[in-house]
Amino acid sequence: MTSRRRIIAPALALALAACSGQPASQPPTLDPSTDKLARVQVRGTLVLWTDPAYAPQSFAVEGAARLAGTKCAPNQMTAPEMSGYDSETGKLVAEALDVEPCFVATPFDSMIAGSWGDRYDVAWASGALTVGRMEKLYVTQPYYSTPASFFVREDSAIRKPSELAGKEIGSCAGCTHESYLERELELPGVGMVWLVDDPVIVTFNTEVPGLEAVVAGEIEAFLCSATVGRAAVAEGDPLRELDEIAYYTQKTGYVDRDLTLDPVAFLAAIDAAIADLHASGKLKALSMQFFQADYATPAGEFDLSAVGQVVP
Repeated sequence: MTSRRRIIAPALALALAACSGQPASQPPTLDPSTDKLARVQVRGTLVLWTDPAYAPQSFAVEGAARLAGTKCAPNQMTAPEMSGYDSETGKLVAEALDVEPCFVATPFDSMIAGSWGDRYDVAWASGALTVGRMEKLYVTQPYYSTPASFFVREDSAIRKPSELAGKEIGSCAGCTHESYLERELELPGVGMVWLVDDPVIVTFNTEVPGLEAVVAGEIEAFLCSATVGRAAVAEGDPLRELDEIAYYTQKTGYVDRDLTLDPVAFLAAIDAAIADLHASGKLKALSMQFFQADYATPAGEFDLSAVGQVVP
């Protein structure tokens, strides 16, 4: 696409025309006063939620200069200022929509609570596709899939999760790992297996201080996405991942359900972009770059229609 004045990508226009019964040669015109996709494309920016301190998923680029001539608002970070698997995914989707990516940082727990007030358009936040979150957020085609693992000190005598029964285990507050330890986690179409009885749950704002608490001997173990724990091990932290995986999650993009604009075309455009990024191998390449493993391919094979999402 060469012009940002165009409201809708041709492939998506044909799909929407088919759904509306209009001839393919006369795609529907989307009104930016009522339609989310049209608003984004007329504005010329895709505003992305981010966490600047969540490497390798998302991180502020040290010394990066703000993009000259940017359309991003003064309180938004521009593309050169953010990187990581989540951030680069957002940039590629913005490119597919022919708009500029802009980044806004807010606490993770406030983002997953919904009711964003249009502060951002979509969040690639390494967030899981769960039954509970679908009540407040629309979910998109997953962009990667990861195991959740227990991490203990390298010299710990613990060898399997069942040995952590009754012990202090850390997790990030409000995330799937805390829900799992509470035995409340629901993943669409997944039968959960609870590996630890009666844990004493200790929560942290993010994974980094939780893993540091394990290293310091303050807690026995920490449950988190394996990508985060493995990154800490690669950086030299004296941690060890237990062999038995707790569960797997599909990492999805989130869009606020509390929208005043029609989300149908916007969600369809995002899903089409993610599907293309899977098909082209770009997400796999990003996964290899940031995680040194292919976590993207299983997400590309996930059937989003099976979760029963109703839009709007």
